[in-house]
Amino acid sequence: MGEHRMLAVFAHPDDESFRCGGTLTLLARHGVRVQVLTATRGEAGSCGDPPLCRPEELAAVRERELRCACAALGIEPPRLLDYRDGALAEVDREEAAEQVLAAIQDLRPQVLLTWPPDGLSGHPDHVAVSHWTALAFEWAAALGPDAPAALYHLAVPRSVVQALGLAHLYAIPDEAVTLTVDVTAVWEQKLAAIRCHRTQINSSPILAAPEEKQRLFLGREHFRRAQARLEDDFSQQYLFR
Repeated sequence: MGEHRMLAVFAHPDDESFRCGGTLTLLARHGVRVQVLTATRGEAGSCGDPPLCRPEELAAVRERELRCACAALGIEPPRLLDYRDGALAEVDREEAAEQVLAAIQDLRPQVLLTWPPDGLSGHPDHVAVSHWTALAFEWAAALGPDAPAALYHLAVPRSVVQALGLAHLYAIPDEAVTLTVDVTAVWEQKLAAIRCHRTQINSSPILAAPEEKQRLFLGREHFRRAQARLEDDFSQQYLFR
């Protein structure tokens, strides 16, 4: 059996930890090479409350936070692009998809993971990254046997949105979820990665909620397989329950 690899493509530092950090950790524990490609350094985000840095320092601080989180998750150091936070919708889609394809050519992942086309929350940066990754997945067919076998999207099932009253998130029917991963076994590791993003912690209301609600939202991670070239892929071997 050859080496298994996953590339997760996101817009901002912290995207990797909140919605799929536990899954990335579990895959890494199974020996999968997991790398995150992050399009921006998150310079349009919060400096913290109280501020932990000056606005002009935030990009460098958030890059360090991202590297801290990847180390906490036990995955490879991240790969960053130099796009401007908050302006990804203005980037030429084909140019950006070429950047994603270059990362695919380097890592040769069997599985890609990214935001769904609605960005999960409608965030324009998330939406843009989803489109770039879908186009790169299409182009990667030219890699033949080294082409990624599957493209997964982050998902939130309707039952979770209803239970927590998360009206700002776009849910999908529970039966449309392909993969649900219980990350209880790596709960502390996931929280450690989230805490690496010190500047952004106070911007996430879920972290101020009771632990029961935190575990409902963060303790299970959900995905939808959006495209596939093969019937099976390694994520089902390791994670499908």
